[in-house]
Amino acid sequence: MIDIHTHLLPGVDDGSPSVEVSVPVLERFRQDGVTVLVCTPHLRATEAARAPIDRHRAILAELVKQAPPVPELVLGWEIMLDAPGADLRAPHLHLGDSGAALVEFPRMSVPPGATQEILRIRMTGVTPVIAHPERYHQCTPQLVHEWRSVGAVIQMDAVMVFGNAPMSRLARKLLEEGLVDCIASDTHADQRSLRAARDWLEAIDAHEQAELLTSVNARRLLNREAVLPVSPIPVTDRGMLTKLRSLFMNRS
Repeated sequence: MIDIHTHLLPGVDDGSPSVEVSVPVLERFRQDGVTVLVCTPHLRATEAARAPIDRHRAILAELVKQAPPVPELVLGWEIMLDAPGADLRAPHLHLGDSGAALVEFPRMSVPPGATQEILRIRMTGVTPVIAHPERYHQCTPQLVHEWRSVGAVIQMDAVMVFGNAPMSRLARKLLEEGLVDCIASDTHADQRSLRAARDWLEAIDAHEQAELLTSVNARRLLNREAVLPVSPIPVTDRGMLTKLRSLFMNRS
C-alpha cells in the first residue's frame, strides 16, 4: 500500500511531535504493508513561496536514520488554499516531485469559487489532489464530480468509511458513486490506519477497488501517470457496516 497523506514529519505541525513518536507508527505501517509513505505537513498557499523545504529535508533525513527501511519516506505538503491564485508549480511543493499537489480548503468549508480555483491550478500543469472532501461542509457528490471533471484527483481519509456521522455517510456515498481515486490515513501519529480501510474493502469483496484505492492510483500519481477509474462500491448493508466498524475498533 501507499499512503500519500500523513503528518509524521516530526515537530513541524499538529502531527507527530518527535522522531520517537513517529518511528513506532512507521513500524506499525510497515507491518500493515505500507511500502511508500508521503509526509505532508500543513502549509498555507499564501506561504508557498517561503515553504521551509531545506529544513524539512533535514528533518526527514534524521527521521530516515531511525525509521525502519520500509516504508520509503517521501516529502510533500498538505496545502491549504487560503487565498486564490497561489503559484504551486515548484516541484518541492508536490507529492514526491510528482507534479501533483495535495490541497485542502480552509475552515473545513467549500469556499466560493472552489471549482474555478481547482481548474486554475490544473491549467498551470499541476494536478490538484483534494484531501478529504467528505469532511467539508457544503460538499456533495455533485461538487466532487465537478472537481474531478476539471482535473482534480480525490483523496478520502480511511477512517471516514466507518461511523454514522454525516461525514462518514458522505464518504460511503462517494465510494458508491465511484468518485474516490485514492484513500490515505491522514494520520497525526495516532491510530488512523490505511490497513483498516483496506481490510474493510476486502471484507465487502471490493478487491479490485481496494487495490486501486490503496496502492495502484497512489503509485500512478507519484509516477506522473493518470489515475485509473474506480468502480462504484455498494456499501449500504447496515449489518456489514456494523461488523466492519467492530473490525476497525478492534484494530485501533
